[in-house]
Amino acid sequence: MVLRRIESLGSGAVFTPADFTDLGSRVAVDHVLSRSARAGRIRKLARGVYDSPSRDSRLGALAPSTDAVARALAGRDASRLQPSGAHAANLLGLSDQVPVRAVYLTDGRTRTVQLGKRTVVLRRTTPRNMATAGRISGTVIQALRWLGRRSVADGVVDALRRRLTGADLKQLLADIRFAPAWIADVIRRVAATPEQGAR
Repeated sequence: MVLRRIESLGSGAVFTPADFTDLGSRVAVDHVLSRSARAGRIRKLARGVYDSPSRDSRLGALAPSTDAVARALAGRDASRLQPSGAHAANLLGLSDQVPVRAVYLTDGRTRTVQLGKRTVVLRRTTPRNMATAGRISGTVIQALRWLGRRSVADGVVDALRRRLTGADLKQLLADIRFAPAWIADVIRRVAATPEQGAR
């Protein structure tokens, strides 16, 4: 039953024992996953974290996406996730730096998992920080927080304008009340047309 569910998830899926507790006891699920990892059917990424790796004809088994690992760590308790810090900035193209430590804010448990050279962190935070979780506005707010007020020059505003769609900008303005005052000012600059900004 456990293996059948894993197969249904498809390649690239990341999972933990908590995803299978409806199929049997935790001890039984752990045993199936450990045995399957030893047999090479699945891969153990870290303690209690496994995946069914995607494969490339030249590179072999590929590393799982950071988002897939974070979702697996969030578990089945409906915890929300919000990329933050350098990870949020990288997702928006505001930083070329691919952080080895990807931090997600959550309303669930704080967790940290080491995956080779990468670290995925789920950090419990305040309800206000999670008000825009899962929306583009949340990622923009967290990326700007990481950059800091003094680092947000016209180049950052222009980069966000190029990156965001009209629907994204509409969402940003709808969520502007959740942003600190200085970030709200940046959002207004991003949402303004170049002609409006020049006035």
